[in-house]
Amino acid sequence: MNNPLVDDRLVDLLLREVHPLEKLCTLPHFRDHDVSGMELYLENLRRFARDVLFPTYRRMDAQPPDWKDGQVRVHRDMHELYPRMLELGVVSATRPNAVGGHQLPMTVATAGHAYLMAANVSVCGFFGLTGGAAHLLEAFGDEDIQRKFMDPLYSGRWTGTMALTEPQAGSSLADIATRATPDPTASDPRRFRIVGNKTFISGGDHDITENIVHLTLARIDGAPAGSKGISLFAVPKRREEAGKLVGNDVCVTGLIHKLGWRGLPSTVLSFGESNDCIGYLVGEPHRGLSHMFQMMNEARILVGLNATGTASAAYQEALAYAKTRTQGRPVTERNVSRPQVPIIEHADVRRMLLRQKAIVEGSLALLITTAWYADLAEHDEDERRRRHAKGMLDLLTPIAKNFPAEWGFEATTLALQVHGGYGYSTEYLPECWMRDQKLNTIHEGTTGIQGLDLLGRRAVAEGGASLAALRRDVVTTVDLAARAGLEPAWGHAVLSSLDEAIALTQELGGRGLAGDVDGMLLHGYDYLTMMSIIVVAWQHLEIATAARSSSRQADERWAAGLLESARYWICTELPRTKHLASLCRTAESSYQTMESAWF
Repeated sequence: MNNPLVDDRLVDLLLREVHPLEKLCTLPHFRDHDVSGMELYLENLRRFARDVLFPTYRRMDAQPPDWKDGQVRVHRDMHELYPRMLELGVVSATRPNAVGGHQLPMTVATAGHAYLMAANVSVCGFFGLTGGAAHLLEAFGDEDIQRKFMDPLYSGRWTGTMALTEPQAGSSLADIATRATPDPTASDPRRFRIVGNKTFISGGDHDITENIVHLTLARIDGAPAGSKGISLFAVPKRREEAGKLVGNDVCVTGLIHKLGWRGLPSTVLSFGESNDCIGYLVGEPHRGLSHMFQMMNEARILVGLNATGTASAAYQEALAYAKTRTQGRPVTERNVSRPQVPIIEHADVRRMLLRQKAIVEGSLALLITTAWYADLAEHDEDERRRRHAKGMLDLLTPIAKNFPAEWGFEATTLALQVHGGYGYSTEYLPECWMRDQKLNTIHEGTTGIQGLDLLGRRAVAEGGASLAALRRDVVTTVDLAARAGLEPAWGHAVLSSLDEAIALTQELGGRGLAGDVDGMLLHGYDYLTMMSIIVVAWQHLEIATAARSSSRQADERWAAGLLESARYWICTELPRTKHLASLCRTAESSYQTMESAWF
């Protein structure tokens, strides 16, 4: 089946009408680019994703990496894909020319990389991790650290990982136990001996490049307990001695066999079994967790983009199947001699397809919007606009991770459902995508953690300044929607839901200030769900406005479909926010009062 993976028309609408590339080209940081060059980058990624990357997906899923004689070996296709992906510039697409990057807007990279992730998410994992590790060194490493590690990462000679999780700590990074002791044999005060274990390290070992750099959290001897005593280290698989790469006492002790993402190895690593593992301090001592949040926040947005790509590919597959698979007849047809109809003619199949469509379109718009704010937060010339964009980026990050992951999993299961019994078989792709999709709700902070982060920190920060910024932008969209002739009730519903959420946030924040933090955060999951629904309703309103007002819209039927997606989301999903707000406000306590012994 010829799967387009991502809808080109939607991407073009978002980059021409909603977040026009012409505006980004006016910013000094992007002055060396023009719209035609950015569109050429997108077109190159589209072709590569469809013609080269997607055909490898099934093979890599069927034959995961293996671990033999202490070495992880990835699928043979990965060896051919790796240099070709480097040629596309995906590792350093958005980084400055000064560090070997292409200085492209994040908005463009996000749109383009969605195609790659839809084609083969495991392959993209290597590059996302490597780029994130290099950017961390760019931000916090000194010149020597950058020369040692950042330059080889950005060039793709080496790959990178984030080594945070430990078996006894899981997501509770305050409980990590990996130790860092100053190296008594070295004159360099940044050189430490590292001893500890890390688990679930994606890309932690492979046979693609000569070296891997693990950005590792550890405790310097004598450091304070908890998160305030964590430092950040660059720990290479092989270190340089006398101009040569030698072993650095980093050992693979296990290969995790995963439900999905099978092309990207997930490893258990041991550092310093022979007390000869050297790590190099990055940034300030005991500030490692705050440094690492840069990479973690970037990774959360990448997870959202991964989930969007997977849901999009699954939707396109289900749509094509529904148009060609014939089965049954209209419920009013009594003549069994009449030919069967494509299943898309059945109302319940259209229901499932429209829900997938609304989720995918909302997810893609959300991720491109988040990238747009990232570009403005860093590069807009006006300080007030930069501050506004920074607040929006901070607020949207957990939503950009959560919505595509949670709703994207639902969308992918619907793609399987559209295929019926064939979807449940391994002969068709939806079951592969469903397995891949589940991880997105777990890694880089589970949905529960994202809810605590959004409500407990981001939404209430500075007296709710980021929510006020969101309201200003929503009001602008509502005004534009009215001018475009959209139903006024749509804009009213989105804005009134947001106003109720803002009032609820103020009330919950007051509880926290009064000392009832448990009561404030009890329904963090429901709060995140509520805010996700509202933000995506706003995104659908933006898409519908652009579809209605665009002078370049050639396909009226496709534009009408965008309007129906918006109608569906605003009319069927947005009303849920009232119930979710009620749960948060009343602090419904069933799972708080449920005692462990009662389960």
